[in-house]
Amino acid sequence: MELRSLGASGIDVPVVGMGTWKTFDVRDPNEVAQRARVVDAALAGGTNLFDSSPMYGSAEQVLGAALDGRRDRALVATKVWTPDDAEAERQIQRAMGYYARHVDVYQVHNLTALPRRLRRLEQLRDEGRVGSVGATHYAHSAFPELMDLMRSGRVTCVQVPYNVRDRLVEERLLPLAGECNIGVLIMRPLGVGELARQRPTPEQLRPFVEFGVQTWSQVLLKWLLSDPRVTTVIPATSNPAHARENAAAGDPPWFGPAEREAVVQLAGEL
Repeated sequence: MELRSLGASGIDVPVVGMGTWKTFDVRDPNEVAQRARVVDAALAGGTNLFDSSPMYGSAEQVLGAALDGRRDRALVATKVWTPDDAEAERQIQRAMGYYARHVDVYQVHNLTALPRRLRRLEQLRDEGRVGSVGATHYAHSAFPELMDLMRSGRVTCVQVPYNVRDRLVEERLLPLAGECNIGVLIMRPLGVGELARQRPTPEQLRPFVEFGVQTWSQVLLKWLLSDPRVTTVIPATSNPAHARENAAAGDPPWFGPAEREAVVQLAGEL
């Protein structure tokens, strides 16, 4: 699987990572063990970047348990998410406990309490406990604030939504990321599963097979990754087979402009 640099952080990440929203928020021991098998499949396929957040219920803890004994094989991206300073510190200390006292990519979730959270994450980075400092937001209305932060030089990555049905980031945010050498993590690459539930026929998928993809989900992921300004996509799954399938979309060759436009047109027809 191809690696891309996460901005100026010096961290190389796989182009296909894995999110944990909803999928890793489990508590039953059997389900926790099953999520470890999902991580097994992801690692075997070359996916070693895992994204989580305290907003995702028990996902951070479940991910930490799945990585127990092999933390050195993974890159962990997580977030701090609260306006309360004391709770923010508790979130940070819990995450450090889950992930062997180091977080590779620490993000301010939804820009919450941004000035204070950013100062704390910068301190942790300077202490060597955080590799890259970033910020996230799911809402288009927050993009101007996020772009101001990108221009400040204080973050090396951002996480935003992007897929064939949600393309606003193409207008200004992706060009700015390229100018500022900032990594871009893509949330909702499959439209929270909505796009993945579309069912193109084998004949409709045939033009994309020569690019090493067999399924519609793989086509949608490769569509995103064919833009070199995209660093990594983080589809979420609780299915080991889907984890392997997603990882396989991270190998070149990439789509050209004609193929990318064909994917957009096909998504609009389904």
